[in-house]
Amino acid sequence: MSSSTAHLAALGRAELTLLFRNRTNLFTVVFMPGMLTLAFQPTLKTFGQSAAADAMGPSLMAMSFGIVLVMALYSALPGVYAARREELFLKRMRTGEVSDLVILAGSALPMVLMALAQCAALAVGISVVADVPAPEAPHLAVLGVLLGVVMMAALAALTSTLARTAESAQVVVLPGMIVLLAGSGLFLPLDALPGALEEICRFLPLTPVADLIRAGWSGEATGAGTARQALTALVWTGAGLLAVRRWFRWEPRV
Repeated sequence: MSSSTAHLAALGRAELTLLFRNRTNLFTVVFMPGMLTLAFQPTLKTFGQSAAADAMGPSLMAMSFGIVLVMALYSALPGVYAARREELFLKRMRTGEVSDLVILAGSALPMVLMALAQCAALAVGISVVADVPAPEAPHLAVLGVLLGVVMMAALAALTSTLARTAESAQVVVLPGMIVLLAGSGLFLPLDALPGALEEICRFLPLTPVADLIRAGWSGEATGAGTARQALTALVWTGAGLLAVRRWFRWEPRV
């Protein structure tokens, strides 16, 4: 095992222990996405008994996965980074041989793994409850989820720079959560929005991720459309990573 891998595993284990001790984060990461999805269970059963199941299934998958990405990663990680920063943990880690990427990735690792596990569990659960067929293009769904995980983790790290404490991070993330959940076509089709607003929402970070997941289940993907969605997601992911490298705070705010 390489030094970086060993450090990443050690940081991940430590963060997992701390996660289980923090009831607020544990509830947000583990239970909230499933509860929000279960709130739609009557609707899922209705779709499962109707001819609309094939049409609505991909949208339900995109909605569920989008909730997981926002709740388990974007809303929870800023508090983790802010807490470690205020405890001077990040500053101490940087004095050693561990790279910045490993430090940030290790802090996010437990939540990333839980988000992936929840996406897999929701995919199976929704397929059973709503009788949704298997994805027609699973590679697109996998690509969307993986890009979404990296993107949300990067945006969460960047958002943490706005928070002075772990407690204030819970407030700082609210505008981003509202924009990501309401403007990415998860609950309301984008073509139902006014023209200008629709075009703006199509370029929000989570929109191409949801589109890729939706296309993965429906199989209704064109080469040009898929390339545009993947490129948009990659641009947001790359921009987020570059912004973190430039502006992430490693020491307490004064």
